[in-house]
Amino acid sequence: MLEVSIFGILAFFIIGGSIAMIINTQTLFSAFGFLVAMIGLAGVFALLDSRFLAIAQLMVSVGGIVVLSMLTILTLNLKSENLPLEPYKYRWILLSSFLVFPIGILIYTSIMRVSQSFTVLTTVTSKEAGKLLFSEWVLPFEMVSILLLSAMVGAMVIAKKDNLQDEEETL
Repeated sequence: MLEVSIFGILAFFIIGGSIAMIINTQTLFSAFGFLVAMIGLAGVFALLDSRFLAIAQLMVSVGGIVVLSMLTILTLNLKSENLPLEPYKYRWILLSSFLVFPIGILIYTSIMRVSQSFTVLTTVTSKEAGKLLFSEWVLPFEMVSILLLSAMVGAMVIAKKDNLQDEEETL
């Protein structure tokens, strides 16, 4: 019973952070919503007794991606008048939710049926996962980090170029 209530609280944080990330027009508050959702996801990993994934979620998503996103947002200093107008934003969110919900139920029922066929699952310790991550998967791990870094730098260059053009037009 305690696990169910903790899961409910964590699910509330994940859903609330995701909704805040989508609804907020100010990008910094959207990043805070993303932060809340990622911390809730780390809590779910901890609730599932997967300490390595919980710590990795906190270090990579919260410590790296969210902080880098907030730094980029604060560096760009985006204003709400520069954002595109989205008059049908909430209709699209509602429509996509109605379309995704049956697919989610279908995936959930198929996963429940498949999980019943597995009786014995081997557990992976954090030591084994760390060895595997830094021996066989080190290249994809570094490629993803370089891709994220180049995307952030590219966003900053594009935004600064637009800001310089706007300043030249006002002069």
